[in-house]
Amino acid sequence: MYNISQKYKSQLFFIAKLLIITGAFYIISQKILENQILHTSDFYSLVKSKFLYNYLNLILLILFTIANWFFEVLKWKTLVSSFKEISFINAVKQSLASLTASLLTPNRIGEYGAKAIYYPKEYRKKVLILNFLGNTSQMFMTIIFGLVGLFFLVGFFNFKINLSIVSTVLIISPIILIVLLILKLDFLKKWIKKFINSILSIPTKIQLDNFKLAFLRYLIFSHQFYFLLMIFNIDLDYFTALSLITSTYFIASFIPGFVIFDFIIKGSVAVTLFGLFQVDEIVIISVTTIMWLLNFALPALLGSYFVLIFKTPQPIKISIHQK
Repeated sequence: MYNISQKYKSQLFFIAKLLIITGAFYIISQKILENQILHTSDFYSLVKSKFLYNYLNLILLILFTIANWFFEVLKWKTLVSSFKEISFINAVKQSLASLTASLLTPNRIGEYGAKAIYYPKEYRKKVLILNFLGNTSQMFMTIIFGLVGLFFLVGFFNFKINLSIVSTVLIISPIILIVLLILKLDFLKKWIKKFINSILSIPTKIQLDNFKLAFLRYLIFSHQFYFLLMIFNIDLDYFTALSLITSTYFIASFIPGFVIFDFIIKGSVAVTLFGLFQVDEIVIISVTTIMWLLNFALPALLGSYFVLIFKTPQPIKISIHQK
């Protein structure tokens, strides 16, 4: 009976992996086919003029993408080292496979579960917390750089940006938390205490390294965006362009949605912000589309291979690192 159940379990697991891969391929292909910008002569003319006879531009863009994901993978490897040393290759597998799985879920929630199943059940809660820390550090960079970018635009170019929504989002979460604590919800306080203790148990050095790598990664993909603006000959000085880029990522990060719609969300925000400086809409949409193709679609397709070869984890020995 045990062998039979194991056989069916393996078959169901294989079917689940195929469904994830099929779903990822279908969604990416549909978004590419439905993306009107990819089918316009203007887009083809722009891309052809910038990349057909200039392979250096394409190579540099790919190097940006590799560097972007190098630091994301290194960030995950560093976080996991708080309880287990894994190779860089394994960190690549887990990071790309989880990206593929996250395409089917809002706000990349699927990434949490996808990374957790690489580890035995008794360590999956810890993995969820580590993934939360990794995403939080990246969000922190987005908020800090985004606020700096917004204030730069408002202060130096004297145009108005309605920050009421942004302010509401930034303060509503702590207000809700404080209200709940005042109501003395014991279960919530216990959960928060346990969560904080779990984070504090992670060595300080690893947490600092996590933020350093998030900082480097942010610099890389924001400058990849800037490099694309340069390729398309956008006449903006460095600080103005970076302020617009960081503001775009900041505003877009508060708009809920699926990763698969990332280029639509960022594209819409970018068109609005860059439009204030009379930047051609077709150029901005092209830039955000290329960013999505390089940093999400391509890695997700690569991640589908790691989903396919995934095997359930075996028990591992954990070495607790002291702070």
